[in-house]
Amino acid sequence: MKLLLDSHTFIWFVNGDKSLPKKALSLIKDIDNTCYISIASIWEIALKVSLKKLELKSDFNKITGFLTDNEIEILPLTFEHIQTLIDLEFHHSDPFDRILISQSICEDLVIITKDSEFNKYKVKLKWS
Repeated sequence: MKLLLDSHTFIWFVNGDKSLPKKALSLIKDIDNTCYISIASIWEIALKVSLKKLELKSDFNKITGFLTDNEIEILPLTFEHIQTLIDLEFHHSDPFDRILISQSICEDLVIITKDSEFNKYKVKLKWS
């Protein structure tokens, strides 16, 4: 299965937060799955860290090592993702989440998220 981690999913995974359900954690750790994090999520996390609205257990600059150690690939933004974004209905107003939805549609990825707004789109979701 190809999985796209929502920003909060990745943050909880990095921080070892118990808010991440065991099912979601096992999907991320399953070596038969390919896990991705959008560059948009990395951007969102960096923005929140710089605004002091988010605290990571380790330094932000160590994220690349964490990604490598956990075999999580960074999903870049492509022109196709933006083209898909243009056609998305505005059920969800968060620009970062809208990019994830668009990427999921284009790349046929399952999003691991607790965000119920994602249900309003034709995307595959996993959580608990």
